[in-house]
Amino acid sequence: MKGLSFFGKAIFFFNSIFAILLVLGYALPYIPPHIFPKLSVLSLLLPVLLLVNAVFLIYWVLRGKRQLFLSAFVLITGIGHISSLYHFGDNSNATNGEGLKILSYNVRSFNLNGWSKQKNIGERIIEFVTKKDPDIVCFQEYNPEHTLTTQQYPYRYRKMIGNSNLFGQIIYSKFPIVHTGSLDFDDTGNNAIFADVVIDNDTIRIYNVHFQSLRVSSKFNTLKDEDSKRLLGRMGEAFKKQEEQVMVFLKSEQKSPYPVIVAGDFNNSSTSYMYRKIRGVKQDAYEKAGTGTGRSFTFDFIPLRIDFILADPKFEILQFENYDIKLSDHYPIESVINKSFKF
Repeated sequence: MKGLSFFGKAIFFFNSIFAILLVLGYALPYIPPHIFPKLSVLSLLLPVLLLVNAVFLIYWVLRGKRQLFLSAFVLITGIGHISSLYHFGDNSNATNGEGLKILSYNVRSFNLNGWSKQKNIGERIIEFVTKKDPDIVCFQEYNPEHTLTTQQYPYRYRKMIGNSNLFGQIIYSKFPIVHTGSLDFDDTGNNAIFADVVIDNDTIRIYNVHFQSLRVSSKFNTLKDEDSKRLLGRMGEAFKKQEEQVMVFLKSEQKSPYPVIVAGDFNNSSTSYMYRKIRGVKQDAYEKAGTGTGRSFTFDFIPLRIDFILADPKFEILQFENYDIKLSDHYPIESVINKSFKF
């Protein structure tokens, strides 16, 4: 660090810390959360770490200092992670041909608990989905106070949590459902359900998943006064629980006699261990046909992609879209998948 002022050395010191954190973030998809639970938080912070390292790189480039190679190296090393967080492309012509349209949306109980001051949120969500008219709809945090019509969706499977019958998940389908099931995660309000759907004489399995919630507000101001150690501990425990739930899901998926499509709220990012395990060889609809950040949840200014549609390699992804409607703490996602398949 010869030739650097005291200020320059201090900048490089912090640069090194953020570079190390970024490298650790790269490794997380391969480290089971139960080994280092609190470290798993970095999987959600990876967009910030990438941005900070990019700022350091620009700083050193403008200064003409060789310290630029540190951030340049870690950014180039993680080019695959960057492509999973931001996709360049244009899907405007991707809807040519007929496809199976699947929509997934965490509806936050249609504002049953009054988290938003907006009026008629439940009715507006139902109106939005009705207008979009997808073939398959997966709602997480579903409440039966608002429902899609049986005329539009004659087939459905829902699973409520506990005895209140006010919170659960539902799969709506325009096509016949011949078998259903619930994974019934232990000691939680989260769950995963599935429905075997017959389309053009072929059967596919649709999973609607809602993995362990982190119980973190989308507003930084509500977190800054919380004890950081307690917050990290709570999130670490949630990541461990997610790992357990993923193992339950994988056992169910392995038994499926049909090609699988997984939709829902993972409560974790595409750079996490759980995402890597669930995805396996499946296609990520966003990576195939999406654009931009793929944001499905916003933590203040940080766009997070924690809701996914993953499909068996036998399918062809035609389109993916994020809808920018603020009727929940999540945003709805939708994919059009080629249904002219033969198995």
